[in-house]
Amino acid sequence: MTETPGPPAPPHLLRGERAGRHVDPRVAAQAAVDLRVSMVLAVLAGRPVADVAREWEIESTVLHRWVRDFLVAGSAVVTNRPDPDEARQRDRFMAAFAHELRTPVAVAQGWAMLLAEGEVEDDEVPDTLGRLVEALSRLSEHILDVELSTSATLGRIAVGLEPVDLTELCHDLPGSPEVRHGADVIVYADPRLFSRVLRDLWATAHREPAPDSVAIDVVELGSWVELRVVREGNPISPMILKALFDPFDTNDDATGVTIGLYLARALTVAHGGILGAEGEDERTVLYARLPRERAVGPEPPGPRTGS
Repeated sequence: MTETPGPPAPPHLLRGERAGRHVDPRVAAQAAVDLRVSMVLAVLAGRPVADVAREWEIESTVLHRWVRDFLVAGSAVVTNRPDPDEARQRDRFMAAFAHELRTPVAVAQGWAMLLAEGEVEDDEVPDTLGRLVEALSRLSEHILDVELSTSATLGRIAVGLEPVDLTELCHDLPGSPEVRHGADVIVYADPRLFSRVLRDLWATAHREPAPDSVAIDVVELGSWVELRVVREGNPISPMILKALFDPFDTNDDATGVTIGLYLARALTVAHGGILGAEGEDERTVLYARLPRERAVGPEPPGPRTGS
């Protein structure tokens, strides 16, 4: 009787400790300072996704996405064929950015023209100059946003981690909100970059229709610290939540698109973290999850036990 051959053996590089000995030194060095790479390598070494996700206290779906992106990026390098989805996303982002520039440029041009033609009364000049400065400042902010987003996506942004006083960052937001819970939790982040993440989460939580309230909480989750912007009442619909993470969110004036939370996600990823959202019947939670500890040596901050 002919014996039916069994399934082919898996590639030897993905089995047990053998994979660890074949990891490119550059990848191993990245894993030493980035929790996400450490988790992906653990999965590629043969550990079940569910086990790794449970150990590092993240969602399995998130880890699945990281593994997929890791393999897609590697395939693109080997075959010299960039992922077409990335190219389309880049094109959409540039279209969104171009749209965002139109309004401040048009406003600045309009006020500059009125001043140049002498059509502004003397007593109205200070107010007109203020409007011109405001339009130019908004233009400058948009340009910096796209510069940071591009640099973060390419891995060329320098993130200077330090203990951050979140109460101070919150005071720079519209309305100067206080941290409702967890104000004393230490967060390691780049204050200049993370302030933009917080800015975009806060603005998103105030989208129309107006919420009943918006609050900021900071929660420790094992190996992570999670900053949450909690919107109560008139929750954001799941469809909009999904679109918010694409670089073509609906514009406030309903005439085009904006970059939504695309920049906030890129900056959070540059910190080694995760940006996400959860919705319930009367609540929407937008969150930025960062590593709880800063890597100071060759070993990454490993999974915490007993908590």
